[in-house]
Amino acid sequence: MRVVRRLAALAGAAALLVAIPANARAASPKLSETTAIGTHNAYDKAKYTYFAQALDSGASLLELDVYVDSLSHRWRVSHSNPLGNDNNCEAAKTPSELYSKSRNQDLGSCLDNIAAWNQLHPDHPPIVFKVEMKVGFNNNAGLGPDEFDTLVSQKLGNSVYKPADLLGGTYSSLDAAARANAWPSRDSLKGKFLFELIPGTVEKSNPFDHYWTDQEYGDHLRDLYAAGKTAEAQAFPAVLGAENGDPRTSRYDASIRPWFVFFDGDAATYVNNGYDTSFYSANHYILITTGADGVSPAISSTNPTDAEVAARLALLAKDHASIITSDWSAKPASVLGSVTARG
Repeated sequence: MRVVRRLAALAGAAALLVAIPANARAASPKLSETTAIGTHNAYDKAKYTYFAQALDSGASLLELDVYVDSLSHRWRVSHSNPLGNDNNCEAAKTPSELYSKSRNQDLGSCLDNIAAWNQLHPDHPPIVFKVEMKVGFNNNAGLGPDEFDTLVSQKLGNSVYKPADLLGGTYSSLDAAARANAWPSRDSLKGKFLFELIPGTVEKSNPFDHYWTDQEYGDHLRDLYAAGKTAEAQAFPAVLGAENGDPRTSRYDASIRPWFVFFDGDAATYVNNGYDTSFYSANHYILITTGADGVSPAISSTNPTDAEVAARLALLAKDHASIITSDWSAKPASVLGSVTARG
């Protein structure tokens, strides 16, 4: 009977789905008021031949896995090779070079590709780059939050929507700004990128590492604000892992809790366990729900039907997600670019 009810809910959700085209002229909702679709591990050559094609996909979130290579002082992009690059980012710095150069480049080149693509598509909808720091930062080797900020800033300049933009010179923390729904409209974010940072799988399994990416960047944001230098920060740290209630309370000390307004967890854990996700939309936090295909009843993780994607988007929008993700790179931009009202 539960499955029947869930199927009925899916059908109803699909019927309620209202996509918001990227070029809509109606009043634009705020970023915090919509739900969109993202692609897991978009740097994978099996998903897209070139990273520029991932940008072309229409997806509102693209994931990059980054290793700090302390030996060569490089930011590697790879799923499992910490000392090399294995990805679809190419040695292309200009629009004319995209879709043609050698791949397997470092994070700097991925950012070059993004900058070049941005010149071709200056009015694109906002795109979130979810950066998993596989082994965390290594500040002692000069590969810490400061250096990450510098690299992103040098490559992308004012095309990044930053924590300081959300603060707007008005609020004393990101939490205060989010609760006031100070997020901009989607229209005003055309041509903009946002960076979300999460701790990595290797980092979390390292018994000698108890200072993960989320805490380190949270400390970084707090300290920059205290020094009057918040504008230097290029990313939003995310609370990783689905929990019921506010997960910041048990994970971070009071000094950095207000610097987390991005949350990232497994969609099925949130939904199938009946967690109260209204907490996120009530406070206008950005909630990224991964593995959207795994919510009961499960659908294909690679190539579901368009109707199944639409129904899943509508269902998770009602469950207060901001972005849902899966390995749906095979779907066209007309599907991956779908945006609907949240909650």
